[in-house]
This record gives sequence, C-alpha cells and structure tokens, in this order.
Amino acid sequence: MSQSILVIGAGKSSSSLISYLLGFCETNSYKLIVGDLSEELAKSRVKDSNIAEAIRFDINDSEVRSHYIQQSTVVISMLPAFMHPIVAKDCLKYKKHLVTASYISEEIQQMHEDAIKKGILIMGEMGLDPGIDHMSAMKIIDDIKKKGGQIKSFKSFTGGLIAPESDNNPWHYKFSWNPRNVVLAGQGTASYLLNGKKRYIPYQRLFSELESVGLNEVGEFDGYANRDSLHYIEKYNLEGIDTILRGTLRYGGYCQAWNIFVQLGLTDDSFVIDDADRLTYLEFIKSFLPSGVSDIVGYLINNFGATKEIINKIEWLEILSDRRIKLERGTPAQILQHLLEEKWKLEQYDKDMIVMQHQFEYDIEGQRKSHISNLVVKGENQVDTAMAKTVGLPMGILAKLILKRKTNLRGVQIPVMSEVYEPVLSELDGLGVKFFSS
Repeated sequence: MSQSILVIGAGKSSSSLISYLLGFCETNSYKLIVGDLSEELAKSRVKDSNIAEAIRFDINDSEVRSHYIQQSTVVISMLPAFMHPIVAKDCLKYKKHLVTASYISEEIQQMHEDAIKKGILIMGEMGLDPGIDHMSAMKIIDDIKKKGGQIKSFKSFTGGLIAPESDNNPWHYKFSWNPRNVVLAGQGTASYLLNGKKRYIPYQRLFSELESVGLNEVGEFDGYANRDSLHYIEKYNLEGIDTILRGTLRYGGYCQAWNIFVQLGLTDDSFVIDDADRLTYLEFIKSFLPSGVSDIVGYLINNFGATKEIINKIEWLEILSDRRIKLERGTPAQILQHLLEEKWKLEQYDKDMIVMQHQFEYDIEGQRKSHISNLVVKGENQVDTAMAKTVGLPMGILAKLILKRKTNLRGVQIPVMSEVYEPVLSELDGLGVKFFSS
C-alpha cells in the first residue's frame, strides 16, 4: 500500500497544513485524505488536486473512522482535544502514527507503553503553543547547557493577536482560532515557579496578575500565566531552576476588561440558560447582578474598578444594549461567544499576528547572563493566517519526517528532542517562521 496521510478536521487552523501536505504528497506520489463533518469544507481545502481525496468524516461513525485510519500511514487530528483519545485508540489498534497540536491528556499519556509495543509514534503538542514554543526553547536550553551554562530562570509567552494594520476595535483582538478556547481560556488554576517557590493563580485572579512583555518591533503586551508551568520542569530537563513561567499575551487593556466578564460569571460553561433568545444582552447581564442594581456602569466601576477604557470596550460589544440574543439556549460562555464571534470576526483581508518571546537567565563562568528570543509572524488574510501557519506547519513537517523515516521515535511524546526540533525549526525558518534575538 502506498503511503498516505489522513487529516481529520478542515477548520480555521488547517489551511497551511493542508497546503503544505498537498505539495509534499504531490512531489512524493503520496495520497492525502482530508476529512471533515462538512465535505464541502474539506473539498475547498484540497481544491482540484489529483492526489487528494476530500471526504465527510464523522468522528462518531466508527465504520468510517476505522476504514480511513486503516488506509493511512500517518493521521493528523485537528479535532478538539477531547476527541483525540477516540482517534488514538484506533491508531493503536491499526498501528498508525498520530500527530496532534493539543496538550497530552492523561488518557493519551497512558497509551505510551502500548504505542511503543505497537511501534507507533503519538506526538502531541506539535503546533504553536504548545509546539514551536517547546522546540525553540529546547534548542536554546540545550545550547546553553553545551556551553556549560546553568539555567536559573525561564519565561515564555505566546499570543495569537491581530496585526497592528488590521487592529480597528477597542479590544485590539479578533479570532484567528477556535473561539470557544478563547472564551474558556484560563479556567482552572495556573501554576508556576518563582524564585524557588511554587505559585498558584486561581481563575478569578488570573487576568489581574499580569506581567509586561515588550517586543520593540510590535509593541508592549500583557502576559498572564498559562496552565501548569511546573509540568515542564521535567519535560525541559530544568531540575534545579529557580523560576519557570509559561504565559499568554494580549494587547494592553484586554485582560482588565476580560476580567470583568470572569468576575460576573459570563464565562461559566457549567449550566444552560433556556429561552435565551427571549432576552436582550442587557437583561442577560442584569441577571448576573444583585437585584435592584439599576446603574450597571456605576456598579462595574464601584465593584470591579472598571475604568473609562474598560467601559468603552464593554459597551462597544453591545452587551449593555437592548440587542436581542440570537442563541435559543446555551451556557453563559456560549452566549458570550455567540456575540464575540460577530464582533471579533477576522475580516477577509485582515492580518493576524503571532508573537512569542522566550526569556532566559543563566549562570556561566561565574557570571549571570540573559538571552531573549523573539518570534513575530503575520498572516496574509482571513484564510492564510499566521495562526494556521504556525499551528499547521510543524505537524506537516513531522509527518514528512515520519514518512521519510527520518525519526524512529515511538510512544507518546512531545517535541523536546533534537531529532525533532532541529529539522522542524530549520524548515520553519525557511518558511518564514524565524526567531531573532533582542
């Protein structure tokens, strides 16, 4: 059987991945199968390629799922993270390699020994963040260690943002990837290490404990802690480090305004509001306030310290207006998301922007040194986004390495080893995903 790649999911982040794979498969006479719930969307991605097949793919249809996974050499799952275990189980069953951009869940981590026995690689965290952040950080970490340096502090921040030339709303933000992930970002408790002490930030404080991050080329940003940074001390071989923090970047003012929604409960995804379409957004907001509150703006100022700038952001969304909710039923988070998808929509010729910064402090020959590495990538339009490029290309390059037998890795892995990061970063550099020091 000829070698083939199956891509499951043809959504926002898949455009660059599929374009890359089309070129690679045509050159090597490999087959590419792109599956999505929307066959039309899958067809739009593969265009008129004679080596690609677009199919309707329902992850819950076990017959279709097993049929196409059996046909493949490498499976790339662009599905939501909670669906990856379904794909992974079939990949184990049929001995197929699997690549995803999502964090490795406990359920998938438990497949490690079985994956080794089956002779397959399950590579997670192979996108942007997580993904490019791991690879670019590990390259620097290994270089510093080879020189005899001891790393004392490591901070890494990434943001999927709107490029300055397309920034035309007071939030300075538009969706370039899954809106649901943005609305639910940060839920849970973030953990990190600061000066040798473990620190924890619960969700209700996450967007108020910020760190300023500057890149001369594109400006100043606010960074908030991202998930479990402590987990990566071992992954990055940084035992003995004093400080480690992984964070997310937003333009100034975004986090302070978003924090109002968090405090009000508008990002809650745990209960459903029926007959939501009978409400205006103003009535929706009032339902989260103490009874008797008539001056909502005054309440936000007095109880949450909302500034004029924050109020301007909130009012711009029309969430304090008599505009009617169009969603029949949904959680508060879904109702908020429904509005934001319209207000924060990436227009046809808008350019998004990826910003990443690694900050290192290390001791070498009795001296404390610092190193800062930056990445700035801009998209071209609504489809060919910087997000799609930086999420998709690492997975595509790894799929190529697997098919070309350039890696013998097996088991459940993340891309922290030189046999992965060296060739992937080298090719990314040639494709315009290039780091520079400041």
